[in-house]
Amino acid sequence: MSLPFLSFRFVFTSAMLRNALSAATRPVLQQSVRPCRPAVVVSADQAFKRTATTLSAGFPKVTQRAPTKYGGVYTVTLIPGDGIGGEITDSVKEIFEYVNAPIEWEQYDVSGVSSSGEELFKQAMESLKRNRVGLKGNPPPGPTPYLIPHSFLGILFTPISQSGHISWNVAMRQQLDIYASVVMCKSLPGFPTRHSNVDFTIIRENTEGEYSGLEHQSYPGVVESLKVSTRAKAERIARFAFDFALKNDRKKVTCIHKANIMKLGDGLFLNTFRKVAEEYKSAGVQSNDMIIDNTSMQLVAKPGQFDVMVMPNLYGAIISNIGAALVGGPGVVPGCNVGRDYALFEPGCRHVASDIMGTNRANPVAMILSATMMLRHLGLDSIANSIASATFDVINSGEVRTADMGGAATTSEFTAAVIKKL
Repeated sequence: MSLPFLSFRFVFTSAMLRNALSAATRPVLQQSVRPCRPAVVVSADQAFKRTATTLSAGFPKVTQRAPTKYGGVYTVTLIPGDGIGGEITDSVKEIFEYVNAPIEWEQYDVSGVSSSGEELFKQAMESLKRNRVGLKGNPPPGPTPYLIPHSFLGILFTPISQSGHISWNVAMRQQLDIYASVVMCKSLPGFPTRHSNVDFTIIRENTEGEYSGLEHQSYPGVVESLKVSTRAKAERIARFAFDFALKNDRKKVTCIHKANIMKLGDGLFLNTFRKVAEEYKSAGVQSNDMIIDNTSMQLVAKPGQFDVMVMPNLYGAIISNIGAALVGGPGVVPGCNVGRDYALFEPGCRHVASDIMGTNRANPVAMILSATMMLRHLGLDSIANSIASATFDVINSGEVRTADMGGAATTSEFTAAVIKKL
């Protein structure tokens, strides 16, 4: 697989975050990284100082980090999650171990199906706040039979049957203010689907909308659920989308909404988007808007018309799944959640897949590619490119594919094939 293909939007953290910082110098660490196998060598220019790029409302910045324990090793919070999460994160760990990626994991087995104790949830959130970078497998399923006290909404899944409590995934995004979910949907080489040359990015506002968790039963059988929309957060996510388009040579940003019905809530989102769009006209970035129901139809019929899409929370959850279906399913679409100070990388479509849990049949591609995005975020582009290239080569060869991609390979066999390519 040639490197030009690697420059497609799976490398947004390199193109978007790092290109904007091309003038910034990164001093080389005095300590050397751990010895590497000959397959992938970490050169001196990759052993960067403990810095990382993060996303603000406008442009990326550099956040200084405290030195790591082992010098040159980045500490990353790892949350495998439930379902197949443990299996696909194990795949990443095995590949990283093989290439000697300078990553030290702080793993927290947070689960939504067993009461692991409140202290574990506290520790996981504190780890994310300390390390500022995390890798997450699949979210916990629900409902669960137990209830953690309401004061403990840090990193917590809450039973569907319980009111007044929000999903731990939502709570995590809100507390860390990782406000932008970025999901990249692109056709994979050698893996044909109904539509060829699909290439668009979904940017979803992560911290408000219907996911605010504000609902109550005002009368038996009558439930009121509040959708919160603010101009400040609408402007922040709109600027993020246009900045993303500029830094990745994208030509158009489409706002997805339902302002024809929700005239105040989605009307605020749409009008704010339009005001921000005016500022980017001179930069050559086009803009338009589309109603969510029409968007769903257009995606299935003519996905090539979309480039960058920005939308409120709930619509992003729906459109991300449609986008994944267009390019091969949830097992091949990477993603991340980013904010001003923190970045959390995870598959773009968060499916627990409990029906195949423990069978060694899960597709680790989305998890592997999400992990390479994390490596680029940390400035480890060479290692990221090697892993991504090997993954694409395995897919393109068609010899080793998991069941969801039409093959019969196990998770372990696919992982081994990637390692062999390295």
